[in-house]
Amino acid sequence: MSNNDTEFVQTLTIAGSDSGGGAGIQADLKTFQMRGVFGTSVLTAVTAQNTLGVSAVHMLPPEMIRAQMAAVRDDFQIRAFKIGMLGTAEVIECVADSLQSCRFGPMVLDPVMIAKGGAPLLENSAVAAMKRYLLPRADVLTPNLPEAEALTGIRVENRQDSERAARMLQETGVKNVVIKGGHLADSQSAVCTDWLFTPDEVIELESPRFPTPHTHGTGCTFSACIAAELAKGADIAAAVKTAKAFISAAIADPLNIGAGHGPVNHWAYRD
Repeated sequence: MSNNDTEFVQTLTIAGSDSGGGAGIQADLKTFQMRGVFGTSVLTAVTAQNTLGVSAVHMLPPEMIRAQMAAVRDDFQIRAFKIGMLGTAEVIECVADSLQSCRFGPMVLDPVMIAKGGAPLLENSAVAAMKRYLLPRADVLTPNLPEAEALTGIRVENRQDSERAARMLQETGVKNVVIKGGHLADSQSAVCTDWLFTPDEVIELESPRFPTPHTHGTGCTFSACIAAELAKGADIAAAVKTAKAFISAAIADPLNIGAGHGPVNHWAYRD
């Protein structure tokens, strides 16, 4: 069968650009490509960054974000999408408003707040806007521990804390919550555990903990993989399990690029 006879699954990422190529739009599109879906994008911000950190951030004006979303809506059949870096309450409200006229399928929300090197990527004033305008729309929310704490006020130190935080987030309208345990205080453990909280069950996902600084883009890649699998028709549990395997392989086989927190290896996973 030629490419002209093939209907390619189409996906979307709404996020910021990483000039270092390890996170943001760049990581999302690499992940989409590796999972066999066609990726489109809406840029919310341009960052100047490398593996050593973020040196500058320029937020795109809301009218440009709206124009990008309309362009994607008018010409593509998006089956699932993810949202990453939004940065400000104004951008969050802009994206939420634009989504009202878009049918993009299931939404995966990665509440990007802090870059790997510690630079803030979401204004404090924007947290309330995210909780009000986007959490109720999310089919899957993928916070790490600091993000879960910022969204709920609950200090997460174990599974019980994670479940309390997840159920609180579900009360806002989020359907499914994946709390990533990579930041747990017991970082000497040989195992890294994430939890998927659906309305009906809790699924524990374990992987080896790899001693490497090359973890830049893990959250972006993980959420993009979930969106790709949902676009292909996988259920929530299957999509999250594939994403866990994908990101574990990407961390286990690092590219060793850069002098700081290097990018994960998007080529590593094979199924």
